[in-house]
Amino acid sequence: MQGPSDFEVSRRKLLLGTAASVAFGATPFAHAQTPAVPAQADVADTVSMSKVSFNVNGSLREIALDTRTTLLDALREHLHLTGSKKGCDHGQCGACTVIVGGRRINSCLTLAVMHQGDSITTIEGLGTPENMHPMQAAFVKHDGFQCGYCTPGQICSAVAVLDEIKAGIPSHVSADLNAPLQLTNAELRERMSGNICRCGAYSNIAEAISEVAGRPA
Repeated sequence: MQGPSDFEVSRRKLLLGTAASVAFGATPFAHAQTPAVPAQADVADTVSMSKVSFNVNGSLREIALDTRTTLLDALREHLHLTGSKKGCDHGQCGACTVIVGGRRINSCLTLAVMHQGDSITTIEGLGTPENMHPMQAAFVKHDGFQCGYCTPGQICSAVAVLDEIKAGIPSHVSADLNAPLQLTNAELRERMSGNICRCGAYSNIAEAISEVAGRPA
């Protein structure tokens, strides 16, 4: 009959044997599943570069880019047009809004190489401090900004909104597709909903856009 001491020894041997078996079996498996990490030089050799040219704020620009470069990064990092901001980098805040071919887009969601030959307008191309675009002047007049981070995207989007209205492009809240579109409060809020102002200056932004549109604020 086994005594307590015999039982303790047996249990200890069992635990040690189990641990050794697990370690022995896990080691080759771990090595088999770990992929080889390529050297930095190998990664650099796989980068695909491409030349792209487009008209930015009235000037023809040609640059060589990694084909994975977004339009936003091309504008900010390569052309040094830092007015367009990188906010969420997911197309949800609108801080990166620019106008391409007359239409506003989130420049963080599109690749620069996709815009070969396009006409692009950033906040720098709308006006200057000495000669502001009417929308820029209205934002200043109505205090349509506080921290100012979202303001370039807000202004570019607002300019495009008025162009959409004039062109008769409906939104999800357009009541009558056969009637001339009007910049009602519902239309304005719907069309500007993709531009977030974390400071909460929405009422002042609406007043600025309404003034430029010619509707009483």
